Amino acid sequence: MPAVSDSPASPLRHDWSREEVRALFDLPFPELLHRAGTVHRTHFDPAQVQVSTLLSIKTGGCPEDCGYCPQAARYHTGVDATKLMATEAVVEKAKQAKAAGASRFCMGAAWRSPKDRDIPKVAAMIAEVKALGLETCATLGMLSGEQARALKDAGLDYYNHNLDTAPEFYGEVIHTREYQDRLDTLGHVRDVGMKTCCGGIVGMGEQREQRAGLMQTLANLPAHPDSVPINRLVQVEGTPLAGTAQLDPFEFVRTIAIARILMPKSMVRLSAGRETMSDELQALCFLAGANSIFYGEKLLTTGNPDTERDMALFNRLGLMPMPVVEQGETVHADILETTDVAARDTHAVSSHAVTSISCTVV
Repeated sequence: MPAVSDSPASPLRHDWSREEVRALFDLPFPELLHRAGTVHRTHFDPAQVQVSTLLSIKTGGCPEDCGYCPQAARYHTGVDATKLMATEAVVEKAKQAKAAGASRFCMGAAWRSPKDRDIPKVAAMIAEVKALGLETCATLGMLSGEQARALKDAGLDYYNHNLDTAPEFYGEVIHTREYQDRLDTLGHVRDVGMKTCCGGIVGMGEQREQRAGLMQTLANLPAHPDSVPINRLVQVEGTPLAGTAQLDPFEFVRTIAIARILMPKSMVRLSAGRETMSDELQALCFLAGANSIFYGEKLLTTGNPDTERDMALFNRLGLMPMPVVEQGETVHADILETTDVAARDTHAVSSHAVTSISCTVV
């Protein structure tokens, strides 16, 4: 079995073999969770969870054919294409998200790749959201090196671009973009000094071997993603993957645990699919090393657990939101303090705010 050191000084690995990752998947469930929990405690406070919110700043009309995505123009899913939001409207949503307890604000646009004329508009949004004291993240599709530099200069902290699945399964899901295109965009982001947010989707009909392949590929990138969103497929009527057999919940927890072991210093994020997860399943994911969620009412186009349920779950588990650092001061988000219904309504994130940072989150 692959050895896992719990020493903070242990070097991060980028040379995991498929056999090693497969062996981790095959561990007895209690042993796997013990190993993942040990790694988690070495690098994080296990009682703290980062809270992020994502806003769809441009929805629908995407020319890609990703088999899971209701924003693809070619699928009839009831998602109407919208224009890019105005900067003022985005800033207002960011203020609401911060009031509701979010520490990171993510902006997603349904583009294959942004046009150069779109970059100054998005850069203005990033600069104003950054000025609120929030971490900023964006997912806009493929980027050139010049576009990545412009976003970095505007103050963008993180860029999300998922690998989605293992290289050998990718062609079963997407045909309009190559795997190497995704790796190239991640390279452009790293080259300008931005942090990467990169994960994938499980439950798309892949086998454990392909889940191991996804985890191996992520862990062997030149730098581990700073955030690793793990999405459980949200099946949307009208997409090719609607009707896919549901992934076993314990297999999902195993995937979370392995992400934690392979990428010990990364934030491992419960992303799409959380609306259909029981409290017990989410608790197992936190035990396995997940330490980030997306908070609010919606994903990009599908539901998410509402804020009241999240607050109740945090209280039951004794979890606290990860503190926000603002200009040298530590500020604790008060998402667990809001009990008055009127106050909750005042601070709730709007129906456009989405709680997963991924162009593959639906």
